[in-house]
Amino acid sequence: MLTPHHDGSPLHVSTQAPALGETVRVRLRVPRDFGPLAWVGTRSNPDREPRFSEASAIDSADGWQWWEAAVEVENLVHGYRWLLVGEDGRQHWLNQLGLSTIETRDHDDFKLVAHEPAPEWAAESVLYQVFPDRFARSDAAPFDRLRQRGEAPEWAIPADWGDAVDPEPPGRSAQFFGGDLDGVREKLDHLERLGVNLLYLTPVFPARSNHRYDASTFDHVDELLGGDDALVRLVEEAHRRGIRVIGDLTSNHSGDAHEWFRAAQADPSAPERSFYYFRDEDQGGGYESWLGVPSLPKFDWSSGELRRRFIEGPDSVVARYLKPPFSLDGWRIDVANMTGRLGGEDLNAEVRQAIRRTMLEVNPDTILLGESTNDAAPDFQGDAWHGAMTYAPFTRPLWSWLQQPGSEAGGGIGFALERVPSYDGRDFHEAHLRFAAGFPWRTRLATMNALDTHDTPRFGTSARPGTVPVAFGLAVTLPGIPVVWAGDEFGLTGVDGEASRTPIPWGSESDAAVAPVLDMYEALIALRRAHPVLATGGIRWLAVGDDALAFVRESAAERVLVFAARGPAALEIAADAVGATDAAVRLVGDARLEASDGLVRLTADAPSFTAWRMPGVDAPAW
Repeated sequence: MLTPHHDGSPLHVSTQAPALGETVRVRLRVPRDFGPLAWVGTRSNPDREPRFSEASAIDSADGWQWWEAAVEVENLVHGYRWLLVGEDGRQHWLNQLGLSTIETRDHDDFKLVAHEPAPEWAAESVLYQVFPDRFARSDAAPFDRLRQRGEAPEWAIPADWGDAVDPEPPGRSAQFFGGDLDGVREKLDHLERLGVNLLYLTPVFPARSNHRYDASTFDHVDELLGGDDALVRLVEEAHRRGIRVIGDLTSNHSGDAHEWFRAAQADPSAPERSFYYFRDEDQGGGYESWLGVPSLPKFDWSSGELRRRFIEGPDSVVARYLKPPFSLDGWRIDVANMTGRLGGEDLNAEVRQAIRRTMLEVNPDTILLGESTNDAAPDFQGDAWHGAMTYAPFTRPLWSWLQQPGSEAGGGIGFALERVPSYDGRDFHEAHLRFAAGFPWRTRLATMNALDTHDTPRFGTSARPGTVPVAFGLAVTLPGIPVVWAGDEFGLTGVDGEASRTPIPWGSESDAAVAPVLDMYEALIALRRAHPVLATGGIRWLAVGDDALAFVRESAAERVLVFAARGPAALEIAADAVGATDAAVRLVGDARLEASDGLVRLTADAPSFTAWRMPGVDAPAW
């Protein structure tokens, strides 16, 4: 049965960036056979006190009746839900989780956000993540020269590009392949071929590890990567090709070799002492660190001097690399969920808001992404982070649906130290909706859809046969920013986050095992880039079964019907729910679409990701 539908897209909301105090028009679509209605409207909760706004029926088309209500944005994050009262007295609430016959939670309301929005390009991005040490080594790589002179850093264990990754200490953090930023620049042709338009670099600051999340300074780029000039060269060339570049900052901690931490240890009266949590001797001495790892001392954000140096104003670290000559296009913030939090202290909101204020002052056309490994929604309501690098709405449910039963997660960040639970399609859909429902719509559009990252096993390691295209197809068609972790497009595998940090096997692009994978990534990214509805259009779920699911992304200009199956499967959908399938044009995939007797049947004989383009929604003009 068709159900009423609303989402935060331009089909249903008159503005995507309302101002505080502005009246926004919101629209609801109700199917013709839902039954006669006595009252339709919204229930908002400004200042935590309910307020209702009655809707009016404004149009009818394609079996749907359109209702419109006016909602004043009274808070910076203004939640609302729909209430439908039938002539028979029945009541239905509609929020981001769907239709309910019982009262729903504010947490899952639709939300209008009056904070400064993300840059327009955010939702249109396809992100490519690079771990510099393992991506590419230029002919002039500094590490080669240092090795020849016997001047390699004392902590580093040199490795040749074809060596196996050593996942055990000390190699785990010290094995050093010598990739550099000029190497990344020299491989931008590869990124252009794929069609990605946003490059994310894990940390580039000096450190005592291959991952560089233990920075020893934020004042310059690691000379092992080519130094400041190499970053400038990379960003300039990327920009010339239409590719934006974001960096990675550790707002939760520094390394124990950081100049600030060493000054704090050397002199208890030094201003840097306030940057960290040092314990008194009667408390056992020492200092707080990330998860008890002593090489990663935790920042104390109650320090005004730390804020001034790191995140506030035009002379801060945050600002410096967004300005020329570096001109980064934003930041991904490491361990954003733990930043400013320790026991009874919670300064997270102050820190994230200060970072965003600085970015707005220096360059408002920049993006701010925050890492949050669990339910990220409470921190991602639009006051700072534009999107989340999180695993709960997409990555973990996807793994549970498409990994082979009994697969192990390998203990990567965002995964439990146990086997991946097995989901059917309904479980995937429920988990995805449950976690996505906590985000405002525009936060969803900038949240990362990652199959995997440098902190997790590679998805392809234990994927059901034939399901990698299904997984990446969902990444490019569900709301959010699709993510390619460098090497996935080569079919690389890895049982945990460390083992997945594999040097890219350049030169293998035409190999029989690699070329089809590259072609698949290129085709699906091209699908995303060619159809704006996949970036900003609404989403309406059509059918979900054990082995398949179907939804449609919608705008007034076009619709894209998506069918994803992990094996042989069929779904039947009411023709009124799908739309004009007689005009459907296949974009990718090999599943079948057949319409008869008021039903649309989608069928796959094997794992398949298929999408069709159809005419846009017949919607009333604003």
